Amino acid sequence: MAFSRTALTAVAALLASAASAQQVPMSEDLAWKLLELGRVIDPPKTAAIFAPLQQKEPYQGIKIERDIQYGQADRHLLDVFTQETGSSARPVLIFIHGGGFIAGNKRTPGSPFYDNIMLWAVNNGFVGVNATYRLAPQSPYPAGAEDIAAIVAWVAAKIGERGGDPARIYLMGHSAGAIHVANYVSHPEFHKVQDGGLAGAVMVSGLYEMGASPMGDGEIAYFGSDPSRYAERSSLQGLLATKIPLMIAAAELDPPRFVEQFNLLKQASCKGPNGCARATMLQQHSHMSEVYAINAVEGRLADEILEFVKTGK
Repeated sequence: MAFSRTALTAVAALLASAASAQQVPMSEDLAWKLLELGRVIDPPKTAAIFAPLQQKEPYQGIKIERDIQYGQADRHLLDVFTQETGSSARPVLIFIHGGGFIAGNKRTPGSPFYDNIMLWAVNNGFVGVNATYRLAPQSPYPAGAEDIAAIVAWVAAKIGERGGDPARIYLMGHSAGAIHVANYVSHPEFHKVQDGGLAGAVMVSGLYEMGASPMGDGEIAYFGSDPSRYAERSSLQGLLATKIPLMIAAAELDPPRFVEQFNLLKQASCKGPNGCARATMLQQHSHMSEVYAINAVEGRLADEILEFVKTGK
C-alpha cells in the first residue's frame, strides 16, 4: 500500500498522540519507516530496521542450550534460555515463530531474531524456550499442532531441572506460529499434558477462521485445498470453549485480514468460560515489527504479556 507524504504526516501525528496516551515509546524515525513500508509482511526490510538495535552474541549473564531435540524429526529442535545465576521455579515462555507454514525458523545464524524474544523473557523473570516445527507441504495439518503438543510435553517434563515452573507455562505464537498455537489450544485431542499444560496462550497476528478470506499458497499447502475441511481445522470454536486464559494481539499496520480476525476473536471470546480475552492492538507496529522490536524498543506487546502473566487474564 502506498502512502502520500501528506497522508503519512497526518497518520504519524495521530499515531504519536495514541502512542503518548498508551505510553508506547516508538521514535518518530522508526514510526516513519514502518509507515513507509505500509501494510505488508516484509521480514527483510523490517529486520534491517530493527536488527541494528538488538543485542549481539555473546549475551552476558545468559545461559543458552541450543538445538535440543524434542522429537524425531530434523526440525524438532528447541533452544532454552536461562539466567546464569537465576532462581528456580520461574514462569516459562515458549515462542513459536511464523513463516507462512512453509518457511521460518527459531533462529538464523547472524540474525538477532528470535533470540531477542528469549532475551526479553529471561530479563523479565522467565525461562525462555524458542522452538521450531515441521513445515508444509511435506508436513500438512495437523503437524503444527502435533509438534506444539510435543514441545509442551517436553517443557512440562524437563523445564524444572532448568529453573522453570512446569505449572506456569505460557505459549506464544506469531503469525503462522499463532495459528499453530490456536490450533493446539482449541483441539484438546492433541494435548499430551493434562488440560493442555498451559497457564496461558498468547497469539500475535494469527488467523482463527480459515477460509473467511482468500487462502494464501502457504495456508493451502498446510490446511489443504478442500474448503469443506476448513471449519474443523479452524480454531475459533475451540478457543471459545477452552479454559486456558487467552491473550491476542494484532498490529495497526497488519494486512487487513489479520485485523479482521483479531476483532472476530476479540468479540467472540467474551462468550467463552474465561470471559473476554486480553486483546491488544499495537499502535504504529507492522506484522513483523511487533516481534522484531521486542527487547530493542520498549512497547505495549511486552508490557501486556507481563500483565497477562501477572493477573492471569
